[in-house]
Order: sequence, then C-alpha cells, then structure tokens
Amino acid sequence: MDSWSLQLLDVFLIVIASVVFWELGRWRRKRTTRGGLPPGSVGLPVVGETLRLIAAYKTEDPEPFIDERVRRHGRLFTTHVFGERTVFSADPEFNRMVLAAEGRTVECSYPSSISTLLGAHSLLLMRGVRHKRMHSLTLTRLASPAAIRDAALLRHIDRLVRRTLDAWCQSPGPARVLLLDQAKKITFELTVKQLVSVDPGEWTESLRREYLLLIEGFFSIPFPSFLSFTTYGRALKARKKVESALKEVIRKRKREREAESRGSDVAKRKADMLDELMDGAVEEEESMTEEEMVDFLLALLVAGYETTPTIMTLAVKFLTDHPDALALLRAEQEEIRAHKDEEDPLTWTDYKSMPFTQCVRNLP
Repeated sequence: MDSWSLQLLDVFLIVIASVVFWELGRWRRKRTTRGGLPPGSVGLPVVGETLRLIAAYKTEDPEPFIDERVRRHGRLFTTHVFGERTVFSADPEFNRMVLAAEGRTVECSYPSSISTLLGAHSLLLMRGVRHKRMHSLTLTRLASPAAIRDAALLRHIDRLVRRTLDAWCQSPGPARVLLLDQAKKITFELTVKQLVSVDPGEWTESLRREYLLLIEGFFSIPFPSFLSFTTYGRALKARKKVESALKEVIRKRKREREAESRGSDVAKRKADMLDELMDGAVEEEESMTEEEMVDFLLALLVAGYETTPTIMTLAVKFLTDHPDALALLRAEQEEIRAHKDEEDPLTWTDYKSMPFTQCVRNLP
C-alpha cells in the first residue's frame, strides 16, 4: 500500500470519527472555558485541531496557526492537539515565568502519544536526581571537549564523511544529492556508532528505516493502537522493531563482557554509551533494565536527528550565498590538509587550528 493510500485511510478515519462524535465535540467545545483553562476551541472530536497544526508547520510560515487564535482568544488559548487538551502561550512574560519555575512548580512533559513512542524511561521524561545524573553523563560522553579530544569521535566523523562523499561520487548517472536527507543519514549513523559501536551497514540502514516510521508518529494523530495502518499505528510497530534490535545489541554486549570477565584481567574499556550505562549501573549499584537502556538510547537518537542536520544544511546554504566566506573556509581547510597525508584523519590539534571555521560554526 503506497503512502497516498495510507494518508487517504487516515483522512477516511477522521471523517468517520467526526461524523459519529460530532455532538460530543460540540459538548467538549462548550466546556473549553471551564475548569480554569484559557478560552479556545478543541476542534473536531478525537482529531481536535491536530490536522490544522500539522498543515501549518508543513508550510514555510506556520505562524498564522498561532496568530489566528491569539486574535480570537488572546495570548493564552486552549486547543486540542495530539490527543490532549493543550494550552498555548504567546505571552513572553508568562513564558519566562513558566521556564523559571521549571523543576519547582512546573514540570516539563510531552503528550502521552509522544511519551509512548519515547518510552517510560526516556531521558526526555526523567525527573530529579536521576535526570541530572543521566544528563551529565550524556554531555560528558557526547558533547564535552574531552569527548572530542580523547575519544574517537573526530576519527569517526572523518571516516563517515569520507565514506558518504565517496558514495556520492560512485553513484551512476548525474549526481543529485538531497543534502538534508544525507545530513540526517550521516547524523544517525554517527549517533549509532557513538551509542553502540555499530558501523554503517545493513543493520544500521534497517534500523533507520524503522526509526523514520517512528519519527513520523511524533507529529500525527494518535489513533488507537489496533489501527495499525495509520501513521501513528505504523510508528508503534516501528518502535517495537527498534526496541527489539537494540535489545539484541544489549544482550550481545552483556555476553561479551561476561566472557571478558571470565578471562584475563582485562581493564574495563568504556568504548561507547552502552558501556557507560553498564559500568555506571555497576558503580551506582543500580542495575538498569534492558527497557531502561533502550529508552535512554532511543532518546539520544531522537535528540539530534532533526536539529543537527538542519544546522548542517543551513551552514551549506549560507556559505553558498556568501562565496567570500566559503573561500576563506576552504583556504583554512586546505592549509590544514596540506600538512597531512591523504588518509590521515582530523585530530584535536587540527580542530583547534580552525579559527574561521569556528566562527562559521558559532554563527547565531
């Protein structure tokens, strides 16, 4: 069944739900201003205003969705999206107050449909001391200068980018590169390498296909799980397949570590995030279940999948728009490459010898 047919089925279900529950929807809209919630409208039954929100954010200018409701209801308004009644705020002072109170009187949360896809033990859903500890581990392992300097991150990036560029050159026919898609592929493969030490190949590509179906479910109508042909239903099925694949990697790693412990006195080597989780659980005397590890790893896959590739693509776009800056960037990189053999990867010293590149990277 092609994607158009699947979208048509989603719309068909929406129409049926709207007709059957129309009276229920009228009743719910009347209650919108009750219970201390700001004024607004909950839209159609079941669907709410989710379709309008999705349609708006698929355009180049999503602001009218907010602006229209601000004009009708004020800067604080109530709607119904992703299966839940939701309050939107376009009031800067109120937003600052909420952000300042986070962790005390206000808690960050996600719609239950998204929480289900992320998993109950996701880093994005953790609270308190455990969240601080796992967040600190993530920053130390993946984003700190030490992670770049001492770990193999730079070498992995260098090898992955070379591999991708070679694949572009070897493709038959005229080269046509969809940069954002390729940037997402690179980001996903690098993240998998850092998390579980699996190189790009058939396994990672199979995982990515299921992962893409899962991601689509974040921005869809959460129909009941038994409607497996809907976008959200497909995302739930994909989530199970991703979970199964990661669990197999976890079990294999456990077997390898047990075999090492029975052998010679091999020092523990924290090669990736999975090793960190297993070693951390031992050090804290707090064993993590397979489900907790899967949810944590999945959250890290989700975290950078959209943002990092978008920044990479925008960097190329803006450099293309400013050839003088592109020339300076190219000259700086060629100067570094001139002092290295062709196959030598970038090092920490190289990384710290890119003043202009650092300026490009740090542009707001």
